[in-house]
This record gives sequence, structure tokens and C-alpha cells, in this order.
Amino acid sequence: MRNGSDPGSAALAAARALAGPIAVAAPAIEDARRIPPALVRDIARAGLFRMLVPESVGGLEVDPASMLDVLEELARADGSAGWTVMIGATTGVIGAYLPEAAAREIFGNPESVSGGVFHPRGRALIADGGYRVSGRWPLASGCQHCAWLLGGCVILENGKPRLRADGSPEVRMTIFPAADVQIIDTWNVSGMRGTGSHDIAVEDLFVPHARSVWFSTDAPQRGGALYAFPVFGLLALGIAAVALGIARGAIEDFQAIAGKKVATGSRRPVAERSATQAQVARATALLGACRAYVHETVREVWDAARAGEPITLEQRARLRLAATQAVRDAAQTVDLMYEAGGASAIYADSPLQRRFRDVHVATQHVLVAAPTYELAGRILLGQPADTEML
Repeated sequence: MRNGSDPGSAALAAARALAGPIAVAAPAIEDARRIPPALVRDIARAGLFRMLVPESVGGLEVDPASMLDVLEELARADGSAGWTVMIGATTGVIGAYLPEAAAREIFGNPESVSGGVFHPRGRALIADGGYRVSGRWPLASGCQHCAWLLGGCVILENGKPRLRADGSPEVRMTIFPAADVQIIDTWNVSGMRGTGSHDIAVEDLFVPHARSVWFSTDAPQRGGALYAFPVFGLLALGIAAVALGIARGAIEDFQAIAGKKVATGSRRPVAERSATQAQVARATALLGACRAYVHETVREVWDAARAGEPITLEQRARLRLAATQAVRDAAQTVDLMYEAGGASAIYADSPLQRRFRDVHVATQHVLVAAPTYELAGRILLGQPADTEML
């Protein structure tokens, strides 16, 4: 808390204030395939990209439920805007793990934004004081407005992957100035077009060891209970929050047209049709139920983190499960509203078609993909599983 105010409440108030301008800008965001620089600046000045950065290095360090509420509110206005803020915010977690000088170097400017790709598609050759990094990473959302980018790497020693005790390759996320990164325009996609998720690449770039981290092997060096909360669960929940916001927006989009839209062959507005009424009711209940499950699960794990209790493997699995189910249910909610919208929903000027495309991109993310059900089920049934990403 800062000056007696709750940073989570302040962040949500800022998100609500920004939602109107974001909604107005949504078609332009889609056309430009990125968030307008002026809007990025406003979001940055509100601190929303820094929600998960430790307070000690200038961040808001909000609780997970507040993060969910903020991202849902932004995605309700526009899915791409919510997604890019989610990427910037979740990347900020690294500020708790880095040495203080490196954390301040990256997060010292209150308007700078971080982003990048966690997946270890790069290679890092061990060098004096750090690594020589080369690689190309797809899906770097928001890379065009970032000051710092990260890329996951396999560590190479004497030309071969260095192995951990369990025999798996050692990996780290390396962080570099965006000015040293090549952005390759690859983002021609169906949904989330405004996220600017292009490929990024570096070649033989020196990265000091202090600007590298891996959540599974490193421990937080600063901050409170937020950094005891499972990191990969937090990332998955961020995706879920965006999907929930898109679904909520889709219901509202349809409600706005239902009283005026008259289906072909009918004389009554679709709002007067019993089938339409049932679809809206089903969508509202579905969204409310999955949202409640997410917040119930988050509250349980957050209470444990604040109490200093160890987070159990089952709790970690339930976080990923709740996030995955929320994304699936959000997509089903949007599908119901898209179907209710009829033929008019397919036109480019209909917000429902953008909601439809956007939410079905969220379902493809590896942290909330269908195999998560199997992973969670194995844990819940006491079976052995690879738990590194929990």
C-alpha cells in the first residue's frame, strides 16, 4: 500500500477510466495491429504494465485478484489491449528475482514496458560474466512498445546443452534492451490482431548473468506474498482474465443490439424471442460460474501465500485447471453470443466477430491448452507428472 491507498483498487479505477478510450480505439488497434503509442503511454502512466513489479523497485505489487479484475476490465473494452497489458504485467514478476541493480535498470523508468517470450527457443553460450545469446522467438506480444524484451534460452557449455541434476537441459530467460532486438513482421492472424505479436531475434548478443532468471530454480529476492504465489499459475490466470473480459464484452455487445435487431423473416426484435433470451441467460450463467471458480481458487491460494504456508501441488494444479476452464467457458460464452448475433455478426463492423476471433486465440496458449486437463487430473489422482510448469 502506498500513501494509505490500495494499489489494486487504484489500478482498477485506472482501468475503468481507460476502458472508454480503449473501446473507441478498438477498430484502429485492429487495423494497425498494435496499440497506438499514445494509448500505451496512458496505460503505462497509470502503472498497469507494472502491476506485478515489486513495490520496492517502483511497481504496484497488486494481489492476484486485483490483477484479474484489471485485465478483465481492459479486455472487456478490447481483447488486444487486455492481452498486451497482461504480457507487460506478468513479465514484471521478474523484478522480484533479479539482483537489485538489474531490477532497477529494467524497471527504474516508470513508463518503460517489458515483454518477451518465456519459451526457451534461443541458445545462450556461457561467456565471462554472462552469456552470448542468439535466437528467434515468435509471439512476442507488444514488442513494438517495449523497452526491454526477454527470450528463454537453453544454456550451452562447450557447444552442448548444460544439464541439470535430473538430466534435463538448463534453461534461463535472458533480458535485453529492445534497441538490440530485431522485430520481424510476422503477425498476420485471425484474432488478437492488435497485440503486434511479431517474432523477435538477436544474434550473438552479450547478456550479463544478472539479467537472467528461471522461475523453477531461482528464488525471489524481494517483495511480499505475491512472489510466493505460483508464477505459472499467475501467468495462466492472466490469460483467463483476458478471455473473461472478452466474453463479458460479447454479452454486452449483443445486449446493445438485441432490442433493435430484427431477424430475417421476423417482425420482432431478437430480444423478444425466447430462444435468444435463453442464449443470453445461458451465457451469463456460464460466465458467472467460471469466473466464480477462478476467484474462489485464487482466494484460497492467496490466503495461503499471505499466511506464509507452502502452496501444495494440488493447489498449483487447481490454479492451472481454473484458468484453463475459464478460457474454455469464456470461448463458449462468446460462441453463444456470436450465434445469437446471426448473419450480421460476421461483418467487419460487428464487434462480435472480433470477440469471436480474439477469444479463440486465447484458447491456443500452451498454459491453458487442453493438455492442462490431463496434467491437473494426474495431480488430483496422485499420479506422477512433470510439475515444473505448475
